Amino acid sequence: MLFRSFVLGGFECATGYNARGEWIDQIAATHHDQHADADYRRLREVGIHAAREAIRWPMVDLGDGRYDFSSVEPFIAAAQRHGIEVIWDLFHYGYPPGLDLFGDALAPRFADYCRAVARFVRTRSGATRHFFTPINEPSFFAWAAAEVARFAPHQRGRAFELKVALARAAIRGIEAIRGELPHARIVNVDPLCHVALPHDRPDLREAVQHFNDRAVWESWDMLAGRLLPELGGSRAHLDIVGVNYYWTNQWEFGRDECPLDDDDPRRRPLSELITTVHARYGGDILLTETAHVDDLRPAWLSYVVEETKRLLRQGVPLRGICLYPILGMPEWHAPETWVKMGLWDLRPCAANGLSREICTPMLPALKEALRLWETQAEKKSA
Repeated sequence: MLFRSFVLGGFECATGYNARGEWIDQIAATHHDQHADADYRRLREVGIHAAREAIRWPMVDLGDGRYDFSSVEPFIAAAQRHGIEVIWDLFHYGYPPGLDLFGDALAPRFADYCRAVARFVRTRSGATRHFFTPINEPSFFAWAAAEVARFAPHQRGRAFELKVALARAAIRGIEAIRGELPHARIVNVDPLCHVALPHDRPDLREAVQHFNDRAVWESWDMLAGRLLPELGGSRAHLDIVGVNYYWTNQWEFGRDECPLDDDDPRRRPLSELITTVHARYGGDILLTETAHVDDLRPAWLSYVVEETKRLLRQGVPLRGICLYPILGMPEWHAPETWVKMGLWDLRPCAANGLSREICTPMLPALKEALRLWETQAEKKSA
């Protein structure tokens, strides 16, 4: 198996400036930085032994080749203490002040940072296996930051340009990581989306086809060297394909704020979508983010488990499911609003700021998901 448990816990770790121009830091907002040890202990207690975690680029990179990894120390210590394997997320929307994402400095600076991270993790973590996500969701970030101005640098009409810049930086970063850790595994994370043709807009058929057949794959294709091979990508750079998939990932073209209903015949099953990923790239696949909100969380996790069973029966190498976010969180663009998406809800508490209260209706589905790991292990040893 790829990790010590089939289920991973993902700690929401976005930094950056939101649509209002306000600074966000989800690790600080959820007090995960204050309670890293207890949060990792909770993972272990429910049978989760792997996590997605952040190294926050804006906090670590001080400029001029100087780095401060003190903000990372609590998470490394907690992972060691509780036996949690970590996928280190290195660029989750936020970047150092003054850096132009469209400029020539992005790729070399990101590569230098990745090299420093890999060296630090190699010398301090005590881990024998290493996992990194260089740039989280480059397709989504390019759209959000350079098409609709929801994140810094708040641009419009430059999404593809940013997507190319991020791919170039990611490739350089991957090479820098492997210069320090030759056997490091790279988890390249992006949303897996599908759009449907609106009933009243048959004229959009070509645009729908372009999105489904090309746009959704562009970042992965660049990393794999299939698109713009002059960037230097290859299948080895792509490595593990990380699929982010929520109930919102299918919608009518042009109406992205309105997800397709569960019973909409145009909605494709998750197992079918992931099979398409495997047919395109081969290799290991990880469901790196999945969740629903409020009372729909248990049913959604049960659905994901059943779709995972179908994939495993078909021989698709899906190596794990990451519940993301594992903790409730403030909404990115309206941080006064708290979203219940995690296995643990967060509630104000006089003793320690934000208490963690487990969503008990999710536990049967979680147990079933963890059982998938045991089943795979049994098949491997048979």
